[in-house]
Amino acid sequence: MRKTLTFCSAVLVLASASLGADWPQFGGPNRDASSAETGLARSWPAGGPKVLWKVQVGKGYGGAAIQGGKVYILDRPDTRRDVLRCFDFATGEEQWNYGYAAPGRLSHDGSRSTPAVDEKFVFTVGPFGHVHCLSKATRRPVWTKHVLKDYGGRLPKWGVAHSPMLYKDNAVIIAPQSKSAGAVALDRATGKEIWRSGPTISMHYVSPTLTTIGGVEQIILGGPGAAGVDASSGKVLWKYSGWYCRITIPIVTALGDGRLFITGGYDAGSVMIKVTKADDGFAVKELFKTDECNSQMNGAIWYKGHLYANSNSNSASDGMVCMNPEGKVLWKTGRRPNFQRGHMLLADGMIFIIDGQAGSLHLMDPSPDGYKELAKAEGLLGGREIWAPLSLSDGKLVIRDQSKMLCLDVKAK
Repeated sequence: MRKTLTFCSAVLVLASASLGADWPQFGGPNRDASSAETGLARSWPAGGPKVLWKVQVGKGYGGAAIQGGKVYILDRPDTRRDVLRCFDFATGEEQWNYGYAAPGRLSHDGSRSTPAVDEKFVFTVGPFGHVHCLSKATRRPVWTKHVLKDYGGRLPKWGVAHSPMLYKDNAVIIAPQSKSAGAVALDRATGKEIWRSGPTISMHYVSPTLTTIGGVEQIILGGPGAAGVDASSGKVLWKYSGWYCRITIPIVTALGDGRLFITGGYDAGSVMIKVTKADDGFAVKELFKTDECNSQMNGAIWYKGHLYANSNSNSASDGMVCMNPEGKVLWKTGRRPNFQRGHMLLADGMIFIIDGQAGSLHLMDPSPDGYKELAKAEGLLGGREIWAPLSLSDGKLVIRDQSKMLCLDVKAK
C-alpha cells in the first residue's frame, strides 16, 4: 500500500511539473513561441476544446502574458488611450486596469505588443512609444519612458510594435532601433539605464529575442536584416544587411550553432545566416536564401531539425511550409488549410495555429513527412485580422480576436 501511495505521489509531482509554467512575455518563457508543458490533449471533442471563459476586449493585435494566476493584455479601446488590463486566469474576471493618454490614429488601429510580467512589475510598450512599468501591488506606474522621445526614434507607419523582453532577474529590454540606440536595458525597479547599445538597424515591427552564440548571450534584433547585441554590456557584436524586407514583422528564429533564420512578407523571402566567434569579434556568413517562404507575421518554429513557417503575406498563399535546415522545402499546405496570417506556438510536440481569417484553431503534428492535422475547432474567433499571438500556461490556451479573448482547456483528460 505504501509503495502504491509513493508511486501515485510521484505521478502527481511529475504531472504538476509538466503543467503550470507561466507565459510571462511575448513568445513565452524563451521568446520562441514554445512551451515545455506536456500532458496536452492530442484530440478534441467535436465542438473543440472546452471554453473556460470568454471576455470582451478592445481592438488589438497584442497577445496575453500569463503570470502568477493572472492574465495581462495591453488594450486600445479607442484612439485616445492605451489600457493595461489584468484578468483572473481561473475565472476571466477583470480585476483591475490602468489607462493612459495615447492620442492618435494608426492604420489597423489597436494594441501591438504583449506585456512582460515578473513577480512585482508589469512592463508595456504602447503603439505610440509609451513605456510603462506598473507595480502589481499598487497598480500604478513606478516609472515611464518613451521609445521615440527618449531615444530619438521616428514613429513607424503602423506604430511601435515590439514587445518588452525580460532579461535575468533585474533587467527589461526595449528596442528603440534609432540612430542613437539599438537596444536599451533598463533596471526593472527604477527604470535607470543599465546599458544602451549603439545603433544597429532601423526600427520595423520585430520584437527582440535572446540566444547564445560563441558562449555569449546575445539580444537578436530584427528588421531589414539583423544584429546581435551583448546582453550583459550592450556592445554591438555584429550586423547583417544582406536581406531586405520593407515591412519586417516576424521574430528571428535561432536554430542553435549560431544559425539564425529570418523571414518576411512583401516578396522578401527568407534567409539563413550563421554567426560565429572570430578572433576580433563575430563574423556573419549567409547560408542560403529562398523565395519559397514568405511569412509576413510569424517567425518560424524550429522543431526536431526542421523549420515550420506560416508562409502567407500580401503576395504569397503557401500555407504551412516545412523546410530542412539547408533551405529545401519538403511540403506546403497551400490553400487547404492556409491559415492566412494567424500565429502559432509549439507545445508537447504539437503546433497550435490560428487561421487568421476564419478564426479556426488547428492542432498539428509537425513532421517532415507532410501536414498532419490532429484536431480542428471552428467558430471560436471571428471578425477580421485575427493576428494576435497565442499564450499557454497550465494546460490552458489563451487566444483573442479584435473584440474578445478566450481561455481554452487543452489538457489531456
